[in-house]
Amino acid sequence: MPIQTTCIGAYPKPDFVKLPDWFNLPAGPDTANPTRDWQAAMTDLGPDAELIITKGVKQVLDDQLSAGIDIPTDGEIPRENYVHYHCRHLNGFDFNKLTVKELRNGAYTTELPTIVGPVTARKPFMKAEWIRAQKFTDKPVKVTMPGPMTVSDTTADDYYHDPVALGADLAKALNAEVLALADAGCVHIQIDEPLFARRPEDALAYGFENIERAFHKCPRSVIRTVHMCCGYPDVLDNPDYPKADPQSYVELVGAVDYSTINAVSFEDAHRPNDLKLLESLTKTVAILGVVAIAQSRVESVEEIEQRLRVALNHIDPERLIAAPDCGLGLLDRSLAISKLTNLCAAAKRV
Repeated sequence: MPIQTTCIGAYPKPDFVKLPDWFNLPAGPDTANPTRDWQAAMTDLGPDAELIITKGVKQVLDDQLSAGIDIPTDGEIPRENYVHYHCRHLNGFDFNKLTVKELRNGAYTTELPTIVGPVTARKPFMKAEWIRAQKFTDKPVKVTMPGPMTVSDTTADDYYHDPVALGADLAKALNAEVLALADAGCVHIQIDEPLFARRPEDALAYGFENIERAFHKCPRSVIRTVHMCCGYPDVLDNPDYPKADPQSYVELVGAVDYSTINAVSFEDAHRPNDLKLLESLTKTVAILGVVAIAQSRVESVEEIEQRLRVALNHIDPERLIAAPDCGLGLLDRSLAISKLTNLCAAAKRV
């Protein structure tokens, strides 16, 4: 069997889905804020909003499937970003009260929704989004959602003033979505925690505990995946942007393998690792990023194949999945298709 392939989350929005997102925004102090503008854009789509989004989801699934992806995503098409879209469906967040905050260790500053009360789940919403995507393919569609540490860092807390307590409540709210998805038949559920790579001490202190809370009582039939992003820029082809310390993965990998996480996603294309790291995974599947998502250069099939063969010196093929580093939202559609096509061709050769 060839190595399996997957995508991580976001995909370029089709032109006809006129919703803002955090990708490809114009630079400058007067830049529109997708967090602020998303609701107005949804209203502008009018009564056909669901049909337009469904058409967009089908297009991105068709692109991934045509490239050969085994475990596709819905491309996060309705979301302005994967964090705030989820927060819109929880109690406790005020999207009219936006607070200016510096993010990702000073990488950028923006306006964020504010937590003004207890964070709790409403009626689960991701089940319907998974069903919408899954009807277009027989391959298992993966659902992605933000992790508790990442949500707390990408919002402004004016209520808890305690990241541990906030994270625990966020995890409980995420768990409601996880269980609803599992009950509907979703096999792949991914929680994104880029903050783990930036703050490994906090991840070890309480981050992994909250991942366990988020997956609590999740049946064994579900593949519990965690993605640990290292950071990427707001424009293509800018190599000088803040990245997480390469040592972070080394510090975290033992806790990953000890946890109930079934698969962990490591970025490797834009910031290569010593792949001996994979030997620390005794039971966990490694999803290895072998395609850079912030570079317009398309990696050759041979280049990707070579990196995968290096990885196989350190992990069994049945526990290796090839993927892009992160979401593909910075790319245009043609670049995304080219990179995914070469990725899948390389995986088949290996």
